[in-house]
Amino acid sequence: MEQTVVLIKPDAVKRGLAGEVLKRFERVGLKIVAMKMVQASEELLIKHYRSQDPETLKRWGGKTLKTYTQYGKNAKKDLGTDDPIELGKMVNKWLFDYIKSGPVIAVLLEGRHAVENVISLSGPTMPVQSAAGTIRGDFSTDSAAYANDEKRGVMNLVHVSASQEEADFEKTLWFTPSEIHNYKRVEESL
Repeated sequence: MEQTVVLIKPDAVKRGLAGEVLKRFERVGLKIVAMKMVQASEELLIKHYRSQDPETLKRWGGKTLKTYTQYGKNAKKDLGTDDPIELGKMVNKWLFDYIKSGPVIAVLLEGRHAVENVISLSGPTMPVQSAAGTIRGDFSTDSAAYANDEKRGVMNLVHVSASQEEADFEKTLWFTPSEIHNYKRVEESL
């Protein structure tokens, strides 16, 4: 069985959506094998997002430039630079401020095709692109365009692992082996 990490971010926690988010995963047969509420530290977020890697910063900055171009805006004029790495550093600060703005509920889910199912249920990272019926599509309309204008992280409710490799890495960051439980759900016992 696959395992994957979900972080219920501060905007979802503050809006009282944690139960709704968990319900959507459980009702398709995914099993919660670890869960805890934490205030994420800077050190943990640096490891999780790999934000000291210049390639990560460059990728984030490149996405920001693409958003600015898409909406006919000028990053250099609005943000003072069009250098992808410098923009990536700004996005990193906004993201960390957002994630540290309140508690996060870290969840480890287990089940068949767990990574793929969690991605499908959550919807695309940008809520504005998420279809109705997904977590992001039903509970957020945020976008990079608005977040960049307001110099903040995109409020997209959840982080989900993008691959099994990422899930395996994130699992070691957020949970110790003793926090992960092995049990059978009722339907597994039949």
